[in-house]
Amino acid sequence: MKTVAAKLYEGMFLVDSALAASDWQGVNDTIRSILERFGAEIVTTDKWDERKLAYDIKGKSRGTYILVYFRVNGERITEIERTFQINENIMRVLILCVDDLDEQYITKPGQKTAVRVEEPRQEAAPVAIEAPPVDLIEAEPGEAEADSGESEQGSEEEQAEQQ
Repeated sequence: MKTVAAKLYEGMFLVDSALAASDWQGVNDTIRSILERFGAEIVTTDKWDERKLAYDIKGKSRGTYILVYFRVNGERITEIERTFQINENIMRVLILCVDDLDEQYITKPGQKTAVRVEEPRQEAAPVAIEAPPVDLIEAEPGEAEADSGESEQGSEEEQAEQQ
């Protein structure tokens, strides 16, 4: 028998604002019951903002966002997403694995964002860049033709002066 460790996931759920305002406990219970049915351990639940949607979803123009952190076996995520997608009370769902997130930075009720812990970036060693020799720099078009005659004359004059 294969044992799979539960990973930490972040679920963002969009529900109808009217439903969330009238029956918040029912919406919360729906989300919790679906997650618990698949063996998820809920870490925290947070009601985010109610917003006007960019486009109507299921005939609704406003939605309330609910953020839930939970632990579950990764093999169950597809089933969980499918169950939320066919639920009439949930307009949209997005579930992301955030196993690299330190639990102390998980949003607490009232916070708006989680802070991700990043490893310090190592600075790259400076690289010396050499300038190309002056004679390899290209002249502007037209200048090359005018300069070519002068350079020949100039070089002849320079040679005469040097002698």
